Amino acid sequence: MRTLWKAPVAAAGALGAVAAHDLLQRRHAILRNYPVLGHARFLVEKIGPELRQYVVAGNDEERPFTRDQRRWVYASAKLENNYTGFGTDNDLEHGSGNVVVHHRTFARAAPTHGTVGQEARLPAAKVLGGPRGRRHAFRPESVVNVSGMSFGSLSGRAVEAINRGSAMAGCLHGTGEGAVSPHHLHGGDLVFQIGTAYFGCRDDDGRFSLPRLVELCERAPVRAIEVKLSQGAKPGLGGVLPGAKVSREIAETRGVPEGVDCLSPPRHAEFDDVDSMLDFVERVADATGLPVGIKSAVGDMGFWRELAEAMEPRERGVDFVSVDGGEGGTGAAPMVFADSVSLPFRLGFSRVYAEFARRGLHEDVTFVGAGKLGLPDNAVVAFALGADLVAVGREAMLAVGCIQAQKCHTGACPTGVATQNPWLEHGLDPALKADRLANYVRTLRRDLLKVAETCGVEHPALIDPESVEVLDTLADGRLLTEVYGYEPGWGRPSARDVDQVVALMRQVDDGEVEARTEGPPETAERGPATRETDDDRPVL
Repeated sequence: MRTLWKAPVAAAGALGAVAAHDLLQRRHAILRNYPVLGHARFLVEKIGPELRQYVVAGNDEERPFTRDQRRWVYASAKLENNYTGFGTDNDLEHGSGNVVVHHRTFARAAPTHGTVGQEARLPAAKVLGGPRGRRHAFRPESVVNVSGMSFGSLSGRAVEAINRGSAMAGCLHGTGEGAVSPHHLHGGDLVFQIGTAYFGCRDDDGRFSLPRLVELCERAPVRAIEVKLSQGAKPGLGGVLPGAKVSREIAETRGVPEGVDCLSPPRHAEFDDVDSMLDFVERVADATGLPVGIKSAVGDMGFWRELAEAMEPRERGVDFVSVDGGEGGTGAAPMVFADSVSLPFRLGFSRVYAEFARRGLHEDVTFVGAGKLGLPDNAVVAFALGADLVAVGREAMLAVGCIQAQKCHTGACPTGVATQNPWLEHGLDPALKADRLANYVRTLRRDLLKVAETCGVEHPALIDPESVEVLDTLADGRLLTEVYGYEPGWGRPSARDVDQVVALMRQVDDGEVEARTEGPPETAERGPATRETDDDRPVL
């Protein structure tokens, strides 16, 4: 009889040991949040490619990010092999919209070994706020930065990880419209976002307060201010934070009731047309000395024409324009808005850029693109169309542990990235995930640099729209200039900016060790390519 009890006792002991290990370890959020049970995910994930190959979906079929795209982000974040083998699985024969970058056989771009670019540093081609003479104008150190995602939409630990990683990678971290929290203050420079509810810069009655904004900018590392007009995934609606995610800390940070849906107004109360908006921008810029820009989705072009016309005399103006594509992300939005109420990035951006370019303003404004631009091919198209910077959101989330569970709006994110549930959040280790965010940003910059060199130029901002072609199966292909009606000279910085950024890219810095950012199996840090997992172990 005693022998019969030994097996169950041993099994229970083994399970208990596994559970204790899972709860105490810090490297895997899934295991820490779901001890013992979490191992089932890794088992299924291990045989997932075989199951999907014969049963479910292909590598390029899932949305919003395909398996190939997620695999590239995960591998880059972990410094594993992010290469692909056997050739492309894009459907070049039958698919439309595939992008091809024109390489140059001979070019002026020098090899980057020993230069700034080799260390995966890629400064902006334009000085943010320089053309309008802002007191604290600066050249962003990175063309890749983290888009505005608020504390509330993301967990405190996720925000901390992103901020720490941004500091390590030398990129800017957008606060989102939910104010500056303690989680934003871990070394990364900030782009403070002013939303319609004015969180972080409002008085006791909920109105915008310029003195409080100035005070905030003096005590926090704010480098620029972004006035949010709309968002690609939900234009015409204010921010939406479901009550399930409004924790006590969120409520205190924003000054709203705990556990109640936090809905921002759809429009600003401080201005109601282009003229008053530019007055507001200049007032904020004069008081803070910082570059001030706007973020918006693209729909009716009347607003953009009025803005460009109002800026043409060069007496007032925004320092930067962030165009958020309709394919961009959100923590919560009605499906019809996410699917159907904003132009995709390429269409929207090209139309906005053209309004400024026709009036000769495109060299004085820094253009920022957002909307799935954290992938090399999409980012290359953005730069060719005239973007000076790209802002990545969901790709940064993937880098710090997101598995595209699409539970952001429920507060039940299983990896602790987009939740305020303490149990789910505790599985995310900010220090470890900070490294991954930095690795991802550096690798993306490295890929962009290499594509630029392939095109024969020193910097991705110098890739012109005549260097990128959009295919219509194998029957036809058109350059970006033809597709979007660009005129000669559009899509590039001014001659002065080009000279300056080329000089920067050719600077030699012998004191730095080349950053490890990518490689084939023989040079990858930890062996073969990772599959879709938040696990650190190589999956064979």
